[in-house]
Amino acid sequence: MINVIFTTSTGNTEHVVGVLRKYCDEKGISITTQRAEEAQPEDLLKGDVLILACGTWNTGGSEGQLHIRMDALLNGRAKDIDLNGKQVGLIALGDERYYFTGRATEHLIQFVMNHNGKMCGSPLLIMNDPSGQEGKVIKWSEKLFHVLQPQI
Repeated sequence: MINVIFTTSTGNTEHVVGVLRKYCDEKGISITTQRAEEAQPEDLLKGDVLILACGTWNTGGSEGQLHIRMDALLNGRAKDIDLNGKQVGLIALGDERYYFTGRATEHLIQFVMNHNGKMCGSPLLIMNDPSGQEGKVIKWSEKLFHVLQPQI
C-alpha cells in the first residue's frame, strides 16, 4: 500500500495527489492519502511506501521552504522519527515567479536522508499551475511504480 501525506493551500498539491490517486485506482494499487496537518509521526511509517507532497512556501518569512503545515509535521511532531529504511517518494511544487522556486524538494530529501529513509526514484517537481501537467504526474508514477513493483 502507498501512503501519501500532503498539504495544500491553493489546491495545486491536492490536484497532483488526485491525479496520482486516480492512476493508482486504475492500476489496482492500494493508496491512502492524509493531510500533513492531521498526521502524527507514526503515520509516516504506515504502508509499504510513503510519498510526501507539498509546495514551496515562504515559511518563516523566507521563500524556498516547506509549506508551513508540512514543516510542522516533519520538523516538529516527527523530528525524532526513524523511518528505518522505508521507501519514500517525493512530490514538490514551485512557482517560477520566485527566486528559490521548488526548493521544498531539497528540504524533503534532507528529511528522508536524516531520518533513515530510502529515496525511491527521482522526486517529482511540478512548476507553476499543475493543470495541464497531468501527463508528467502519470509518467513519474509509472517510473516510480516500476521500481517499487515487488513492494506494492
